[in-house]
Amino acid sequence: MRLPAERAARGAPRRRRSVVTLALLVAGGVACQAPGPGAAPELPASLDGHRADAWFLPDDPLLGFVEIPAGPFVMGSDPAVDPQAYENERWSPPDAQGTVDLPVFYIGRTEVTVAQFLAYAAATGASDAADALGGEPDHPVANVSWPDALAYARWLETTLHGWSGTPDLIRERLAAGWQITLPTEAQWEKAARDGDARIFPWGNEPRAGAANDSSGNGATVAAGALPCLECAHGLRDMAGNVWELTRSLYQPYPYTETDDALDPAADALYIMRGGSFTDPPANTRTATRGGADPGARRPFIGFRLVLTAD
Repeated sequence: MRLPAERAARGAPRRRRSVVTLALLVAGGVACQAPGPGAAPELPASLDGHRADAWFLPDDPLLGFVEIPAGPFVMGSDPAVDPQAYENERWSPPDAQGTVDLPVFYIGRTEVTVAQFLAYAAATGASDAADALGGEPDHPVANVSWPDALAYARWLETTLHGWSGTPDLIRERLAAGWQITLPTEAQWEKAARDGDARIFPWGNEPRAGAANDSSGNGATVAAGALPCLECAHGLRDMAGNVWELTRSLYQPYPYTETDDALDPAADALYIMRGGSFTDPPANTRTATRGGADPGARRPFIGFRLVLTAD
């Protein structure tokens, strides 16, 4: 994860650094080495709230996908409103925030779980991310790299494309060329903020117990276990639990669609969002931008998916 240098101008709020940021950048090269293969844990016979007959996807009408309506939203942070904002959240020198207009898309209500990733590994024989398979089945999968996450997304898209039980809406979207993939950072931020530029997924103030951050027990909790009635679109864990990978390259604002090109160039970093169980509340805000080496596998990095036409 990368954050820019702290700015301390007269009359401007002080921007804080993230220790997690620097640690991940320094360790990124080591993290590119895949863990050795080993025997994968067995899939559970059942899992509360999930369908064992559908690769442990959530047991709801759209298998866990939630519609995010088309329209504009405010992206980035205004330090006059959010004193915790980092410099890389500023839209441009003259403008603290910008407006981005997105078409409709669907995002996972929760992060992808260990059981879901286990189902993928069992179906495909994937073993590169062996360390990802050993957690509690209903917890978010972690220790996955950016290519691991994309591989899971592509497998799920292909699987749902050919499954007779796929919900009609998802089947129609896939037939029309939509993809199951990682969200762009704009899609992620719009889903987290709704239309009111909120600082946290539930509102503008930190709230004890609302996110699994560094004030918790130092580990993940079950995906979606923390209720958040005020969170936009009924989404869970948009703050804390694990950092969530996106398909946007780490680049300075203002955001453009070119930031989302799938071009893993030398030394490229990809944006991750939401903070984790290792982070203070400042890093779980809706506009916080981290950057991960595409090969990094860490116990605090996971992902959620989108169904999108882009």
